[in-house]
Amino acid sequence: MVCLAAEQGYADGQLMLGASYKFGEGVPQDYVQAHMWFNLAAANGNVVAIEARNRIAASMTPEQIAEAQKLARKWKPK
Repeated sequence: MVCLAAEQGYADGQLMLGASYKFGEGVPQDYVQAHMWFNLAAANGNVVAIEARNRIAASMTPEQIAEAQKLARKWKPK
């Protein structure tokens, strides 16, 4: 359900999917995917996602952050 909401562009679903990737809950742990979903949620107005994105970025390399940003730019709702 969260995945569907996230893929349809709902900020709360995107935040929750980002958290799932951050902690590896139901999906493989993946900071690049987490950052991407947090970034999308932040762009959709979720203020909690801004802090989540900034926190995870502190644990990522510049290359990982660039990849996450690239994925976010390419993302389209389904």
